[in-house]
Amino acid sequence: MIGREIRLAARPVGEPKPSDFEIASVEVPEPEQGQVLVRNVVLSVDPYMRGRMSEAKSYAESYRVGEVMWGGAVGSVLKSTVDGFEPGDFVLHNLGWREYAVVDTAQARKVDPSVAPLSAYVGILGMTGLTAYVGVVDIASLKPGDHVFVSGAAGAVGSAAGQIARLRGAARVIGSAGSAEKVRYLKEELGFDEAFNYKDGPVADQLRAAAPDGVDLYFDNVGGDHLEAAIGAMNRYGRVAMCGAISQYNSTSAPPGPRNLGKVVGWRLRLQGYIVSDHYDRMRDFIAEAGEWVRTGQLKYAETIVEGIENAPEAFMDMLSGKNTGKMIVSL
Repeated sequence: MIGREIRLAARPVGEPKPSDFEIASVEVPEPEQGQVLVRNVVLSVDPYMRGRMSEAKSYAESYRVGEVMWGGAVGSVLKSTVDGFEPGDFVLHNLGWREYAVVDTAQARKVDPSVAPLSAYVGILGMTGLTAYVGVVDIASLKPGDHVFVSGAAGAVGSAAGQIARLRGAARVIGSAGSAEKVRYLKEELGFDEAFNYKDGPVADQLRAAAPDGVDLYFDNVGGDHLEAAIGAMNRYGRVAMCGAISQYNSTSAPPGPRNLGKVVGWRLRLQGYIVSDHYDRMRDFIAEAGEWVRTGQLKYAETIVEGIENAPEAFMDMLSGKNTGKMIVSL
């Protein structure tokens, strides 16, 4: 059996370009004991993958030039050597960016397509949703009545974070996004109290207008001018969950840090970064709470779906430039 996979052809300098990727056809091996052969159905496209394309030291292993990339995926079991995994079962695993994968069952989790679409398990009911939940509930310690600001709020994690804050008792939720259509989506479909297009003017000015009573909790997906604006708008004892800094992922030089860090001391602010893989013990609690929200339509989610593994690099580049609304998915 022959399957296609996406490989890293070169390490990007600045924004990734098509020549940084290559598609290859390979012979698919048979599963050994303890493994299953999976035909992937949906692949996840995530911002963290940009960091793995670099050789810079990070919290996660870098992709190797000339070898297949990887990421979250859900697929159908074709062959199994393990009791409890049968052909036709669907499993979530981390060997995406290929059409077929041989997966150790210790690294696979069965999912039920009758509960939610398969794509939800690499999105709102998977790492994406858990990232938002942990950031809001655990890292930034949401309190009922908090005023919350979410940057990159129309993306997969940001849109979930804002809704979770509202469902958990926030008094006001504000989001930033990169287009008028995304602002409309946040306010009219996701229930954000206010939202603004960061391209319309200085973020600090727009946030000040949107949050006249200040900000108690900031969920940071962007960094840069958004982080500086959030610190400037923070109330005393404000908390920041630093999830990502997508504005800096393609930078070729070190960006300037926020110029107002002195406020962190005087206002007793707490800024904490986190990586979701440190918090998988929270998955059960997250699914118990968020699964009901999804089932009842209280937690909404959007997906931008690109067809075909050959288009995964384009989907990835589009995601980094903000062309998606909600979760970017590649369907096979």
